[in-house]
Amino acid sequence: MIRIENISKSNSHRILYIEASAALNRGEKAGLVGPNGAGKTTLFRMMTGEDQPDEGQVVTEKNITIGYFNQDVGEMAGRSAVAEVMAGAGPVSAVAAELRALEDAMVDPDRLDEMDAIIERYGEVQARYEELDGYGLEGRAREVLDGLSFSQEMMDGDVGKLSGGWKMRVALARILLMRPDVMLLDEPSNHLDLESLIWLESFLKTYDGALLMTSHDRAFMNRIVNKIIEIDAGSLNTYAGDYGFYEQQRAQNEKQQQAQFERQQAMLAKEIKFIERFKARASHAAQVQSRVKKLDKIERVEPPRRRQTVAFEFLPAPRSGDDVVNLKNVHKAYGSRRIYDGFDFMIKRRERWCIMGINGAGKSTLLKLVAGATSPDQGTVTLGASVKMGYFAQHAMDVLEGDLTILQWLEERFPKAGQAPLRALSGCFGFSGDDVEKKCRVLSGGEKARLVMAAMLFDPPNFLVLDEPTNHLDLDTKDMLIKALADYEGTMLFVSHDRHFLAALSNRVLELTDEGIHRYDGGYREYVERTGQEAPGLRG
Repeated sequence: MIRIENISKSNSHRILYIEASAALNRGEKAGLVGPNGAGKTTLFRMMTGEDQPDEGQVVTEKNITIGYFNQDVGEMAGRSAVAEVMAGAGPVSAVAAELRALEDAMVDPDRLDEMDAIIERYGEVQARYEELDGYGLEGRAREVLDGLSFSQEMMDGDVGKLSGGWKMRVALARILLMRPDVMLLDEPSNHLDLESLIWLESFLKTYDGALLMTSHDRAFMNRIVNKIIEIDAGSLNTYAGDYGFYEQQRAQNEKQQQAQFERQQAMLAKEIKFIERFKARASHAAQVQSRVKKLDKIERVEPPRRRQTVAFEFLPAPRSGDDVVNLKNVHKAYGSRRIYDGFDFMIKRRERWCIMGINGAGKSTLLKLVAGATSPDQGTVTLGASVKMGYFAQHAMDVLEGDLTILQWLEERFPKAGQAPLRALSGCFGFSGDDVEKKCRVLSGGEKARLVMAAMLFDPPNFLVLDEPTNHLDLDTKDMLIKALADYEGTMLFVSHDRHFLAALSNRVLELTDEGIHRYDGGYREYVERTGQEAPGLRG
């Protein structure tokens, strides 16, 4: 449906693509992968026609519809969320707009002389609207918004009053309702809770168009895609299979290429040794000349490109007491909505609690209560002896000072550390080379989150309270964080929608439901096995 043919593309003196080719065929569900800055968003923009390659071409099949979701959702205000979603539903929304205009014209006394033509046109447009199932449009829009965890009140309220994360969901819902022939989704899993993520996964599995998407969520991508298109040093490489297969295949290819490179290097060394040894002997002149010509003709095998891997090791954290935090008879309400009613909860040293629950169940509220960011209406929250807490939440980025560079901000936080360890820390969290000279004010939301987390982990607490710590982290940084936290000796309490993170790090689960609060020994994997569901409150 879309063919990328020998494209080359530079962006601000940086080469993104060199004679790269790939294709997205009918019915395929493909994942687009590559390091940050490799050109994923640029490729999407070329596929939609918003940008053009410097050389080569992007060929799109005639008369196909393309829906493109990205992180820049634009302005939204002045109508309800459901109306906003319906307005982006492709051809049917244009027909609906004409139908409304004709209905207004039919009651306009100044247009009585045109009434026959208006009524005739209204009949044609109405037939087309019925053909496109326009009268079922609102129901389908509400179904999609419900899947993305909107309440009825949010659906009917002014979209302009929603937070940025909820507006992202509205923009995503527009594309899903449109059901285009080709769907291009740039990080659709950001800003979604686990329940919405699993609903979206199910929706995309049954979508019969072609799909190309990026995602930093390994489990989400693995369950949807049947093909991977990898951006690697300006080339586009295609792998048939899911993300797990791609990782295995890529590792195998690199191993084979390394072995081939080493064999050739050994052979070349042997030939060069022969030439050096006998080049001065007239009796061997013909043989030497023959081998020199042979070496000139050999196509050199390149060693595999080494991917930059980041590793982070915690400094030892001071030991806390065995009782880390104790909540006794905690009551908490927001207005008439009661979140906790006499809640008791104890966290012991080295326990790793993940908090599960549908939107509004009180997950972030619990983390705020424990961190002291909010107080209970009644009851007590007591930290144990020698507990040193690190709390990461999305609003934690407010501590950054805009006029300082990344390195200056870290130096201010850790004046005795020295530049070398702070540069190494920055590199682990995706700020390499000159990136450390960026001013904090120009950082994206994801970059700010990474910087705050880096600072928190450099001087490690013995109790980590983390609210969606993997938002905005790419797969490599997320893997680094999981490996580092797996070796962490302290205690953890966290909320995450990333199933890889949940499964790798939890050893206890606290499930918040309308029916009550349930505790599970064992981590997220055991929770799934025991409950038969990946998240609480999943609709059947």
